[in-house]
Amino acid sequence: MKTSKLLYIAGPTASGKTDLAIALAQHFNTEIVSSDSRQFYQEMRIGTAVPSETELEEVPHHFIQHRSITENYSVGDFRREALEKLNELFQENETIIMVGGSGLYADAVMQGLDEFPETDPAIRPQLTSIYQQEGIEILQDLLREHDLKHYQVVDKNNPHRLIRALEISLSSGKPYSSFLGKKNAPDFFTSQTIVIDWEREALYERINQRVDFMVEQGLKAEAKGLYAQKTLNALQTVGYREWFVHFDGKWDEATAIEEIKKNSRRYAKRQSTWFRRYPEAIRVEGGKAPSEIIRTLF
Repeated sequence: MKTSKLLYIAGPTASGKTDLAIALAQHFNTEIVSSDSRQFYQEMRIGTAVPSETELEEVPHHFIQHRSITENYSVGDFRREALEKLNELFQENETIIMVGGSGLYADAVMQGLDEFPETDPAIRPQLTSIYQQEGIEILQDLLREHDLKHYQVVDKNNPHRLIRALEISLSSGKPYSSFLGKKNAPDFFTSQTIVIDWEREALYERINQRVDFMVEQGLKAEAKGLYAQKTLNALQTVGYREWFVHFDGKWDEATAIEEIKKNSRRYAKRQSTWFRRYPEAIRVEGGKAPSEIIRTLF
């Protein structure tokens, strides 16, 4: 019987995941694995709400700022490294905490990944060039033509996701969606998801306040320092790409900030939709103190 348990703390941006994860890690005297796909990167601290130095000192964290934005780091890479780390941590801890709003990355750890065929290495550069020269609409049109099923559910404003789906479809001659649903879940632990739910307006106000705080902390300067590398995949991220438009001279500063808030709210809505796919998740009310949640659940 498997006794090792992974507790995954999920929820939209600004929902209070970090506070709850730290409290749970302290309760179980254990460690935290981050599955936030943007907190992996050393160069992106303010705009990704990386835990503070104080928070990082309270509990050991893994997969926080351990990569550079210049490195190719896929969800498959993360899954492999995360499972290796979990296998190691479970030697000393019966319970491990995982936290992050990137549901795809968390699912890869808990449920496994779909297996895809080898791809033609020439296709990705070609698609990237098409995107850079003609815009995202051409990628959307190509995906609709080659895989209508996936086109109907994919984030159509995410060029990385569109290019990946097209790369598989064009290389294999089969729709990307035909390779989905063949996951291989790990067998050395069980998992339980805890989702933090908020009323929409309350969450949106928290998001607005967080963006204002990031601006006060120097988000504009952080983005300015990354402007020369703005085409990198890691920087196709809310909180950075809006500043890049400002630096291009297309938006004033106030507009950039409002766009960050608007796009953060949209991202939170997509996250909430993703986390509704977890029927077995424990759902807790946003705004409750972590200590109260722990008393209720454990």
